Amino acid sequence: MIKISRSGVEQYIKCKRCFVLIYKHKIRYPSLPFTLNSAVDNLCKNEFDFYRSKKEPHPLFLKHGIDAVPLDHPNMDRWRNNFQGISFTNTKENYHFYGAIDDAWETPDKKIIVSDVKATSKKEFNWEDTWAKWDYPKAYKRQLEMYQWLFRKNNFQVTSQAYLVYFNGLKNEPMFNQTLKFDLHLVKLECDYSWVADKISEAVNLLRDDIMPSGSFSCETCQYLKKRWEKNKQLNSKSKL
Repeated sequence: MIKISRSGVEQYIKCKRCFVLIYKHKIRYPSLPFTLNSAVDNLCKNEFDFYRSKKEPHPLFLKHGIDAVPLDHPNMDRWRNNFQGISFTNTKENYHFYGAIDDAWETPDKKIIVSDVKATSKKEFNWEDTWAKWDYPKAYKRQLEMYQWLFRKNNFQVTSQAYLVYFNGLKNEPMFNQTLKFDLHLVKLECDYSWVADKISEAVNLLRDDIMPSGSFSCETCQYLKKRWEKNKQLNSKSKL
């Protein structure tokens, strides 16, 4: 059975060659952990957990007219775990798909609102400009849609709306005082997860194939991973002599 994550399907969408090199040949590009972003994620989760324990809406919900409370479910810790997440096993196609959420909220009619925490630091944060100029916001939307699909496959009803809880670090404050301040933005997205099942199947089938896809000229890591793959082939050939 092939185990594939939400980020794996996203890699497949961005660049099929990198996807195969990473998930089939285990050739990964160097990456640095975003520890400050992780800290923001954890602090935000702690805050939602506070209101979850009280079964009360977060003040952010009240401010933006969201009729919901943080979902109180025994699997929440599992769903947030990067190595477990919320998952679905397709026995017919023989794959296990999973993704680790940041948070989920529940409406009075028991529907799930999926949310994800993002952190950045820009002089001015404008979601409309960011969406128009860059590709990465589309990946954020796909991320939420994959989570929605997973909740549906676990027999939950989900709303078509999902949210990004977006923190923008203020870097022009006159004094630091060991305190990093943020502007908080709530980005509402209308989502459609109807594409998800097909993309998972495509990605899984590619891993079962023996072809090496062409690289993407827009992919930042293609050439690096290609050279690593060729080097590995050379080393494996020499070791068999």
